[in-house]
Amino acid sequence: MTERPYVGGQAVIEGVMMRSPRALAVAVRRPDGSIVLKEDAWISLAERVGFLRWPFLRGSLVLLESVYNGLTALNFAASQAEGGSEAQALTPGHRAGTIALAFVIAAALFIGLPHLLAFGSGEALGQSLEIQSFGFHALDGAFKLLIFVGYVYLIGRIPEVARVFQYHGAEHKVVNVYENNLPLTVENARRFTTFHARCGTSFVLFVLVLSIFMFAVVLPFVPMVSTIPILNHLALIGLKVPLMIPLAGLAYEINRYAAAHPGQFWVQALVQPGRWMQKLTTREPDDDQLEIALAAMLAALRREAELGRTAPIAVFRDFAELSATIEPVSCTTN
Repeated sequence: MTERPYVGGQAVIEGVMMRSPRALAVAVRRPDGSIVLKEDAWISLAERVGFLRWPFLRGSLVLLESVYNGLTALNFAASQAEGGSEAQALTPGHRAGTIALAFVIAAALFIGLPHLLAFGSGEALGQSLEIQSFGFHALDGAFKLLIFVGYVYLIGRIPEVARVFQYHGAEHKVVNVYENNLPLTVENARRFTTFHARCGTSFVLFVLVLSIFMFAVVLPFVPMVSTIPILNHLALIGLKVPLMIPLAGLAYEINRYAAAHPGQFWVQALVQPGRWMQKLTTREPDDDQLEIALAAMLAALRREAELGRTAPIAVFRDFAELSATIEPVSCTTN
């Protein structure tokens, strides 16, 4: 018996993107209440380069592809939510530049800034912490977590972001319905929690915690590049960036195992911090938002099962009209 495909998603502006192994779909609610649906085939680079499917390598690729697909979906959703068209979408070159800028900002905010704060705190107290000490990395990690939680909390107070967090909750509820093999309906989606173990928020939090231990093990063996402390620490920050690749791979494997074995005691303890974090990044959705998440899920599953079918962008008056055009499909592809 073959397993059903993994399906994951992402909330976007007034919409949800769902991605299966070989397809993705974006559903967006327009200002007039209609639903616009975009479906695409998706072939991962891992399908063409076999070794990228290996454990501990696939996690980094999944992260990069998720960022790319998420940005594409976000751009499409923004144009539709504002009554525009896909013609306003970013070109591939602009998307690549935006992704690169996003990674630079993320590295500066969650790698460089915490490291410098840990270094500066020791200097300010007159007790410089050595890079060989676990205390330095624990302090670095504490600053990372404070910055991450503070950032999420603050943006969640912006009304537009709060609505995206509602769509995030809708996405989780619908994925939970799918993974429990129940009919994809609003009634079933209402019953489920907004928590999901494979959430990207939990993944980022887990990566930040794992980085404390990885850097504590690896960095003490790195030779100094300068006798000037600040230059040496800047070099270490530069080294931390590529170390995030194997770190993401390890975090992905642990996160995936946890999602597949939710009943184990150690798994429950492992995912609990992510559960707390998702209280900040998800909100209880209304039925209209659940309809959008269901539309994206139904379209992704249809596209997964019918890869040869062309799928132009379509607009529907409401969810009833949309669901009537998508027959229930049975996806058994791994």
